[in-house]
Amino acid sequence: MPSLFPSLPLFLLAIAVGAGVASPSAAQTDSPAPPAARKEVPVNRRVTGTFEVVLTPQTTEAGPVVARMSIAKQFHGELEATSKGEMLASSSSVKGSAGYVAIEHVAGTLQGRQGTFVLQHTGTMTRGAPSLSVTVVPDSGTGKLTGLSGTMAIRIEAGKHFYDFEYSIAPAP
Repeated sequence: MPSLFPSLPLFLLAIAVGAGVASPSAAQTDSPAPPAARKEVPVNRRVTGTFEVVLTPQTTEAGPVVARMSIAKQFHGELEATSKGEMLASSSSVKGSAGYVAIEHVAGTLQGRQGTFVLQHTGTMTRGAPSLSVTVVPDSGTGKLTGLSGTMAIRIEAGKHFYDFEYSIAPAP
């Protein structure tokens, strides 16, 4: 726990770096239309891998109830990328209750497709019960990741960070 944020409990940092789980999206399939009438439908894919994260405390004008941290990640696996972002977090006077929001810009390669996209995090801990949603910001994909949508689940096992990323890439309009 960084000394700059004595009111921010360790479990909030656990949410921020991976104790919660995002809801996976439902799979989509192509409809059996004739070839001339068939529209391209994005195919959902799922990739997994590991990542390292560094949270660096920053100053904030909001006082001791709000903590601000910069985020730096290195993703490995079918998502080979780096990310930079910002997080705001707060805990309450009730033990085990806290929340955070974050935005991170991801740059790299996803299953051979190079580009960038933005992830939005919303995490809460209600008396010890974690909830985490990590979603691709709509229309934030660039390069070969234009049209990207999806959700990412983050987990920690034996001290190591893992991601499960369910995504699709819509065809160009």
